Amino acid sequence: MINIKSPREVELISKSCRIVAESLQYIERFVEQGITLKELERLLAEFIVKKDAIPAFKGYRGYPAAVCISLNDEVVHGIPDERVLKEGDIVSIDIGVKKDGYFGDGAKTYGVGKISAEAERLMKVTESALYKGIDKACDGNRLYDISSTIQQSVESAGFSVVRELTGHGIGQKLHEEPIIPNFGMPGVGPRLKSGMVLAIEPMVNAGKYDVVTLSNGWTVKTKDGSISAHFEHTLVVGKDVAEILTVC
Repeated sequence: MINIKSPREVELISKSCRIVAESLQYIERFVEQGITLKELERLLAEFIVKKDAIPAFKGYRGYPAAVCISLNDEVVHGIPDERVLKEGDIVSIDIGVKKDGYFGDGAKTYGVGKISAEAERLMKVTESALYKGIDKACDGNRLYDISSTIQQSVESAGFSVVRELTGHGIGQKLHEEPIIPNFGMPGVGPRLKSGMVLAIEPMVNAGKYDVVTLSNGWTVKTKDGSISAHFEHTLVVGKDVAEILTVC
């Protein structure tokens, strides 16, 4: 069942989402050569707590860190450690926030210094695919109109969308119905209705879409070692256009 959120619930979700957006904006200045992934996590955790909110991923289903930080060929759920960022890396930071009983979720991929033309294009295509999917999140469309639009946008650029990981509904729980794949046929799935709150998050590989999970049980990497990008927004479905909530 996909819950329709009341205006009051949307307002509460928006508070968490605004902190997500502010966190992603804040950390960008620190994404540079020489900083460790663990230090990025510490900075973000402190920033979120200062906003009188909770890092939502910490302890979620046993996840050991405050945020997910995934490097180069890591797709999602990377666990921050002592690895040091270097010139040419791309790093995806996924942030969940809980405030006043409601969740927000968002992600962005950053380049470190001068990155390759392929990495630059991968990031641009992934972010563009996200916004094209969001454009389909309006009353009366089908859920997979979002999915198929993302897939078409990505594959027309020569990249691939990860099949095994999806977007999701969000509200009083971090993950709610519906599951939102980044691939599929248009005109399929539940009818979208105003007031649904969705977290749409294309994960795009430069190579093939196959992924593997590391022995830590969390970190998902590309099977072929190609780089991967991840962008995510939380939004509320509108009558004619979606309202993105993960904005400052």
